Amino acid sequence: MILEMKVPSPGESITEVEIAQWLVADGEYVEKDQAIAEVDSDKATLELPAEVSGIITFKAEEGDAVEVGAVVCLIDTEGQATISDSVPKESITKVVTNESPKVTEVHEKSYATQTPSPAAKKIMSEKGIDPQTIQGSGRSGRITKEDAVQAMPSMGTKPDWGDRGQTKSKLSMLRRKVAERLVQAKNETAMLTTFNEVDMAPIFELRKQHKDAFLEKHGVKLGFMSFFTRAVVRALKIFPDVNSMMEGDYKISYDYCDISVAVSGPKGLMVPVVRNAEVLSFSDVEKEIGRLAVRARDGKITVDDMTGGTFTISNGGVFGSMLSTPIINPPQSGILGMHNIIERPVAINGKVEVRPMMYLALSYDHRIIDGKESVGFLVAVKEALENPLNFLMDGEAKKALEL
Repeated sequence: MILEMKVPSPGESITEVEIAQWLVADGEYVEKDQAIAEVDSDKATLELPAEVSGIITFKAEEGDAVEVGAVVCLIDTEGQATISDSVPKESITKVVTNESPKVTEVHEKSYATQTPSPAAKKIMSEKGIDPQTIQGSGRSGRITKEDAVQAMPSMGTKPDWGDRGQTKSKLSMLRRKVAERLVQAKNETAMLTTFNEVDMAPIFELRKQHKDAFLEKHGVKLGFMSFFTRAVVRALKIFPDVNSMMEGDYKISYDYCDISVAVSGPKGLMVPVVRNAEVLSFSDVEKEIGRLAVRARDGKITVDDMTGGTFTISNGGVFGSMLSTPIINPPQSGILGMHNIIERPVAINGKVEVRPMMYLALSYDHRIIDGKESVGFLVAVKEALENPLNFLMDGEAKKALEL
């Protein structure tokens, strides 16, 4: 029986996805529930599992945009696994050698030759290009349609200029959507950025005192993000305009704080949402951010994980950023940029002391947030981070940390 595998819907608003990568080879035997492809939507990358076991035949190439519900491959359930499907490729030569030296030669030759996709083979034939001259970018060195399109036929000898190679790769649908939204934010908002700095010594001291007990009690580390998140929630309650959005001629304000947290994933920037951060404890925030970060790193983030959000925190400090002007995550009206913590000399009570200092940057939409609110918000974040015991813990660190 031949089963048609169709693209499932990743979300209500998504009508098209892109084949980011085939995880198996055309004609390979696949097991039921085995991940056979990665598909990109404009919001996330998802794995496509095989619905049955059998021999797979591709109906779409890597990089192809396909509609939700379209057939992307066929699986022949009567097909049987062969030695090349069940034994690692590096082991095949050894296994077959024990049976037949003649067969070994055939296998070695097949792995030394890059296999073009049907579409790539047609293009190379039209261009008169030898497949051996192309370095395939697909799985296991497979020559894709894009490789064949970019390949140029030989034009004779040229001077030896050394290595002047270049690569051209199509951005994932998710990355293209991120780029589109960033340009949209720059073009459609009256974006302005204001700055301040924070003395992180009090947080350093609190973490030093309680990090071991916190880890033992909750199973997660007491990081900076729980302090940042709770400081932002406090400031949003004081300055609700920063927790608002524009919709035409109207302002939408929220009585809850869904905090988007920018994290780096294999496909680029991801912005999963910590829901109802205003009711979460320090340990709740650390656990949720950790959970979302792992899902982003493993490529398992979903559309639901990134939908919504009323304000964004971006911590560029983990990459060494000293200062930046973060771009608003539309349709939100504000984003707080945190940066690296550097020991610097500062004046404390008339004396010069070396303190761990960090710059803060608040980018905001000036159409809805005035200078008074933006500066006040940033000052509120600063005072909470510089005196977390009183402003974030009600004077009782152990109780706030549930120790």
